Amino acid sequence: MKQNDILYPLNFEQNLHKTVWGSEDWEVSAVPTSETVVANGPLAGKTLGELTRAFGAALLGNHIAETYGDAFPLLVKFIDAHGDLSIQVHPNDELAMARHGSMGKTEMWYVTEAEPGATLLAGFREHINREDYARRVEDGSIVEALARHEVHKGDVFFIPAGRVHAICSGIRLCEIQQSSDITYRLYDYHRVGLDGKPRQLHTEEALDAIDFHVYDDYRTHYTSVEEGAVTIADCPYFTVNEVTTQQHLHRDLSAADSFVTLSCLEGSCRITTSKEHTLELTCGHSCLLPACDNDFDIEGKTKLLEAIAKNPHSIDRHT
Repeated sequence: MKQNDILYPLNFEQNLHKTVWGSEDWEVSAVPTSETVVANGPLAGKTLGELTRAFGAALLGNHIAETYGDAFPLLVKFIDAHGDLSIQVHPNDELAMARHGSMGKTEMWYVTEAEPGATLLAGFREHINREDYARRVEDGSIVEALARHEVHKGDVFFIPAGRVHAICSGIRLCEIQQSSDITYRLYDYHRVGLDGKPRQLHTEEALDAIDFHVYDDYRTHYTSVEEGAVTIADCPYFTVNEVTTQQHLHRDLSAADSFVTLSCLEGSCRITTSKEHTLELTCGHSCLLPACDNDFDIEGKTKLLEAIAKNPHSIDRHT
C-alpha cells in the first residue's frame, strides 16, 4: 500500500501544559519534549514525530520535506492566560541554530477571547539602547518601554523573531509558530514557578536576539468575510488564513504542496477530503490534513484558522 493511501486527517490527544500564569494546549506538536499523539484511526497512538519520519513528503509536502527533512516545521497552540506571561523574545534561525541547533521562533496570535480591558505587549513604544535595556530589566521599567495594546476577539498580531512581547491576563488565543520551544525571558515580575523556585531569566542571551527598532504599528489589520478565506499572516515560514463558512465551503490546497492545520475558533464542522476521509472538529481543537489529502470540504457553521507551511529557501537546516 502506498503512503498516500495510509494517511488521513488526524486529530490528537490533549497535550496540556499548566504554568504559573495559566495553560497552553499544544494542539499540533512535534517538539521532542512534548509531541502530540494521534487520537483517531489506524495511526492512533503514534506521535507526530514518528509520522513525520515514517511518511516524509506524503505528510509534509515535497518542498517542505526538501527543507526540513524529517522535522515537522510548525507548532499550533491554544493559550489561556489567567496571569501575565513573562516579558520575552525569541531568537531568529541563525542565532537559534548557532546556540541551540534548532530553528528559530516566529509566531502569530489570533485572539479568541478577551476580558474587557485586556491588553498584551508587542514591540517597543520608545527607542532604548543596549545600556538602557540592562537598567530597565534590572529595575522592571522594561515593561513601560513596550507598546501596550488593548485587544478584542479576532485581533491578530504577528510576532517575528526578535520582537519583545508578552501575552497578559484575561486573554485566550491561538498561536501558530515555527516548531521551537526556545524562549528568552527578560523579566518575570520576580515570580516563582510551579516548583516554588525562581524562574530562570535569560537577560544576556536575549540581547543578541532583540530587535530594538520602534515600528509605527504592531497590529495586523484585516477584514473578515462571512463566507470564504482571508489571509491574516504570511511570512517565509507559514501562511495563516481565517476561514469562515455558514454552511459549506470547499478548499483545495493541493497546489500549496504542504500539510494543513485547521484550528476551530467558533462552532463546529465536519471535514471531508477528496479521498472521502472525514473528521469532526469542534471549537478549541485542531486537526492536521496531510499534504497528500488536502483538498477538502467544510460542512457546518464555523470559523477556522488554516495554517500552511512554506519553504524558506534561504535557511540551511543541515549546518
